[in-house]
Amino acid sequence: MGYFKGFDLEFWNFFEELKENNNREWFTENKPRYQEHVVTPCMDFIVDMGERLKDISPHYTAIAKASGGSMFRIYRDARFSKDKRPYKENAGIQFRHKLGKDAHAPGFYVHLQKGRIFYGGGIWQPESKTLNEIRDRICYYPKKWQAVIENEDIIKVFGGINGDGLTRPPRGYDADHKYIEDIKRKSFFAMKEETDYKKTMKADFLDEVANTFNAASPLLAFICDAKGIEF
Repeated sequence: MGYFKGFDLEFWNFFEELKENNNREWFTENKPRYQEHVVTPCMDFIVDMGERLKDISPHYTAIAKASGGSMFRIYRDARFSKDKRPYKENAGIQFRHKLGKDAHAPGFYVHLQKGRIFYGGGIWQPESKTLNEIRDRICYYPKKWQAVIENEDIIKVFGGINGDGLTRPPRGYDADHKYIEDIKRKSFFAMKEETDYKKTMKADFLDEVANTFNAASPLLAFICDAKGIEF
């Protein structure tokens, strides 16, 4: 029997109220609620997903720590932003590759925000070296990339690979390449969206996310091969 019982109504109520009171005074007063109703179920989710990840790939980490672990901090870095809200109005969990050091590493991700719930896997805005390694692998092994984008689960679960791209081909790459639209991408991910937050409130949401992570595995494996690391 696992620890995770679902992200209950108190979890969602906390973020609804935070949207209306995104300031340090309110958060300080309500921090015990945050710890009990947000951090605790996230830690339970991370622990239980760690067991599921062993069957998907043993090279992705599940670290049940509210800071420096798989859960993203709630504090926003507003130093260089016009948006000065101090807190994120969502919970985020990433299970990144054991060799990855930050959010730009290949990994599986869960985003929990009412009206904007999504989960899956990929790599978000990696530095140029990694990005070019992925692009080069698409160029040199087009059939392997074709196998990813035509994978039955990738299409059925996610509707294909997504990620913002450049308006023009990156320098040094053939503008007429069969997969130039993918080569132009700055991120590569397969994400499933869920509109009904109530589906996260039951323990079997863990099964749903684990199955979705597994469906994203062909993309993660391709990225790892491009990096020369184990999937």
